[in-house]
Parts: sequence; C-alpha cells; structure tokens
Amino acid sequence: MKVLISGGGTGGHIYPAVALIRHLKKHNENVECQYIGTENGLESRIIRDEGIPFKTVTITGFKRKLSLENVKTIGRFLQAVRQSKKYITDFQPDVVIGTGGYVCGPVVYAAAKKKIPTLIHEQNSVPGLTNKFLAKYVSKIALSFPDSATFFPKEKVAITGNPRASEVVTTEVAMGKQKLKELGLSPQKKTVLVVGGSRGAKPINDAVMETLQQWQTKDYQCLYVTGEAHYEQVKTTVDQENDSKHLVIVPYISDMPSLLHEVDLLIARAGATTLAEITALGLPSILIPSPYVTNNHQEKNARSLEKAGAATVILEKEMSPKRLIAEIDNILMNPLALESMKKHALTLGKPHASTELETLIKDLIKGGA
Repeated sequence: MKVLISGGGTGGHIYPAVALIRHLKKHNENVECQYIGTENGLESRIIRDEGIPFKTVTITGFKRKLSLENVKTIGRFLQAVRQSKKYITDFQPDVVIGTGGYVCGPVVYAAAKKKIPTLIHEQNSVPGLTNKFLAKYVSKIALSFPDSATFFPKEKVAITGNPRASEVVTTEVAMGKQKLKELGLSPQKKTVLVVGGSRGAKPINDAVMETLQQWQTKDYQCLYVTGEAHYEQVKTTVDQENDSKHLVIVPYISDMPSLLHEVDLLIARAGATTLAEITALGLPSILIPSPYVTNNHQEKNARSLEKAGAATVILEKEMSPKRLIAEIDNILMNPLALESMKKHALTLGKPHASTELETLIKDLIKGGA
C-alpha cells in the first residue's frame, strides 16, 4: 500500500498526519509513505525528523481580500499542481490524503484529476478554505467534529475523529504518577495542568501570575507549562512571589501524552489536536480559545465540548484571576462535577480514530476513485 500525504502550516495539520503514518506502519507490513509539504513550513522539520520521505512544492495561501498577490498565488498553485502530478507519477500512490493547510490544495487536486482515490481530513469544527475547495473533488472527507458535516457533501462524509486521539490513548504509561513525581509534584494531590501552547499565551500567563498566592492555600496543585517565549519572565515572578510546592513551572513538556494520563484538569487553548486527545482520555478541561485564528474556529471547537458537558469555556475577554480560580474550584472541589465532565468527555472521544481512518483508506483503495 502506497500512501501519499500532504498537510502543513501548523502542528494541528501535521501531527494528525504523523499519527496516521505511524499507525499505518505499525499495523501493515507493506506500507510505503511519502509526504509533500513546503520547504519553509513547520512540516519540513517535523516530517524529516520522523524519517518520512519528504518532497516540496512552492505555494502560498490566498488573501481574504482581492489583491495582486492572489493573482500570483494562482500562478503558484498551477505550478504546484504540475509539480505534484510529477511526484504522483513517480511515486504511484494508491491513495492521496490531505490533512489541511494550503499546501495540500494542489497535491490533492492533482491526485483527483489523475483519478487517484483521495481523502481529506478536517480537524476543526469549522473547515479551512483549502478543505472547502477540495471537497468538490475528493472521494471522501473524514471529520473530527460532527458539527463540521454541514459544510460538506453529505454522501462523502465520515466521522472518524483525529488520529492523535488514538496515539494519546495507546501511549505507554508508567505505573503511578511518575511524571508528576519527576517534576516535584505530589502524585497524591489533584493536579491542574496549565498549557499556553509552544509559544505561550499571555492572557493565560497573566491570570496565573495574579493567582500565585492563592495556590498556596489549595488542596490541589498546578503544573504550569509557560511556553518557551514566556518562561524566564514567569519564572522570575514565581521565584519572587511563590514559595509553595503547589505550583511548578516548566517551559516545555516533550512527552505531553504521558503527562495527560496523570493530571485531573487541563487549562489550555482549544486547538483540535488538544481536544481530540483530552476527549479520548476523558480529561475535564477549562478552555480559553485563541481569538486570533481563522473563522474563530477555536471557540467553536470549545463550545462543542462545553455543550456536551465536557468542558468550561472562558473567552480571553472574560478572563480574570478570580474567574479562573473559581472555575478550577467548581470542578476539582466537586467530585460529582469532576466525574460528570470525565464521562461526557469520553462520550465525545474517538480513541479508535486511526483504525477508522485506516479502514476508510483501504475501502477507497479497493473501490478506486
């Protein structure tokens, strides 16, 4: 089975692709994968680090307003389609998969025009421009959120979930709360994990900083992943104002899936990958959606969990130290509320997402385009 995958721009498009490739290689003896991305995109480093054969095209996204740059983008798109057709002819894939980001547009389009079975995977509740464009041409559309089905042709849609959900569930976890112990926290206490993302999120940082004194009086503890961009500033403040072992700060966690198994509550943005992971694990959350993303899709992602009773949503403009502590107390100090959120999160989880995608892929290959 030869699989060509394309996706890029953000980790939310790339990591699901990586998770799917790992799954396919683990469960199939004769799988050959190739990836097409851009040289200057995040995928260039991530995919090469995984040892996956990597090809590049030159392409940029469309501006949302009419401009001369969009005319140039059309030219780049057509050139990328030609280049993609050459890669496809050389590799001879059985199926071509797009996981989002503008780079997969010309790749999947080229495959569809060559009558090769094609599949796109949409991680968010509101699809991006590329997947909306490709929907007309592809064979199948795999979704993470049922809410996004309304944007696509009904007959092409399959709700599979996000492959990252499968990966986090199958992560090998040491007996007991080993990660927390290594970080200097008590395995016996309830633990809040606060994550601002790889670059951090200033409003989350500010709210946590203003609650430092309160952590010392709580029956629960906090592991705060600041993001490398904000770590030094946050550490200086914490060292000056907080001498409690109830709060530990780190700039980055390399093995987040293992840690998610050990904590009781997550405070984070509402990226699709994060939500796929926590629903698969049944982990309650307080979600603070980024307002700076396309189509405000993070808030819509988060509201899906809130509506199901799996999460509490605080918008950035509503964020305050008092509100944050109150919401944490409402969840962690109320066993019934905590258990209810766990149960509802699990009902949304798709722990077998990779297997469902694998089945969809094999069915496509059997049936042809």
